[in-house]
Amino acid sequence: MNHKDLSVAIIGGGIGGLSAALSLLRAGVDVQVYERARTISEVGAGIAVSPNASRILYQLGLANELANMGVKTLAWHSRRWDDGRTLLRTPLAGAMEATFGFPFYHMHRADLVNALVRALPPERLHTGHTLNAFVEHGDQVEAEFENGAHTSVDALVGADGIHSVVRQTLFGPEKPRFMGCIAYRGLVPADRLARLELEVTAQIWMGPARHFVHYYVRHQGLVNFVAVVEQDTWTKESWTDRGEVADALTAYEGWHPQVRSIISAVDETFKWALFDRKPLPRWSVGRVTLLGDACHPMLPFRAQGAAQAIEDGATLAACLAGINSADLPTALRRYEALRLARTARVQGESEANKTRHHLADGPAQQDRDAAMARGGTDFSAEAIGWLYGYDAGLPEAALAT
Repeated sequence: MNHKDLSVAIIGGGIGGLSAALSLLRAGVDVQVYERARTISEVGAGIAVSPNASRILYQLGLANELANMGVKTLAWHSRRWDDGRTLLRTPLAGAMEATFGFPFYHMHRADLVNALVRALPPERLHTGHTLNAFVEHGDQVEAEFENGAHTSVDALVGADGIHSVVRQTLFGPEKPRFMGCIAYRGLVPADRLARLELEVTAQIWMGPARHFVHYYVRHQGLVNFVAVVEQDTWTKESWTDRGEVADALTAYEGWHPQVRSIISAVDETFKWALFDRKPLPRWSVGRVTLLGDACHPMLPFRAQGAAQAIEDGATLAACLAGINSADLPTALRRYEALRLARTARVQGESEANKTRHHLADGPAQQDRDAAMARGGTDFSAEAIGWLYGYDAGLPEAALAT
């Protein structure tokens, strides 16, 4: 058997699953994607595509798509919650290409998902397929879906999110950890905010027990915001729980008028709780492995959830390129070994940023602000090189640098 005969089933048609399918196709693997929803759609709003992800998407032929739908944000602009004072301003547009070779974009999640769907041959995407069970028999994995469909493949990849059926089947049930925060999100037509004369920057407002982020998406026609507030309890996990604009405004009482003006201008807001899981010690069992939120769900404080899933797919493809079916279990262990430490580090830094963003006014906050003023933070180009300069398609070479 040669590598072109390898067959892989990906469970989950989100950003991670779709990009992994494209990376595997590029490597000559016969791949099929199975998505439980009857139509591919994406909830949520804005998303960051940093150079470590845009590098891969460019290699998949999506450079023009990204340029057409993404916004090249000029800078990260970190600001104080009450008076708007600048804490740190890190250039993005131009600077990212010059330093890392690929751009940094902000865009609507749905635009990226739709671009990935368009790039994938339609016969390789199967909607309305909810995974019921799978079992490994010898050199094949047999999967059964609730609609009665079956497939038999050389390998199966669980890209089915934080509530992954594949992960639970492999490693048993485990509850995600509520991280003590809820987030309001919304999209505001940019013309409603014209009087604010917003820069084309990603602004991060840091304050006691909460922070607020906003940036342009969709040709600068919309302003996406995410407002993260500490809260003790939560009983649901959903992207689509409707929130009250009045509640969001109350949460940001006393904050800078720009923040409150953006919240006030939204027609509707949604809220969700922030959950993650502790890093897994392993992702693979035999011919089955995991990818993206199924194995490393991340808090949004590093803007790397989608980027790390895209990296997973590129590394998986590099590990499967040119191998025989008999070598698949070894190749999946290699993929896992190459990704475990990196994704765990990003998870850890994402969690640490929650504390840094939410410091109460006082000595710790003053020390943070002083460090940011000196540029001594992970938003400087020098400090972020390990993350943005990484080539997941050549993971062993990148690890050696």
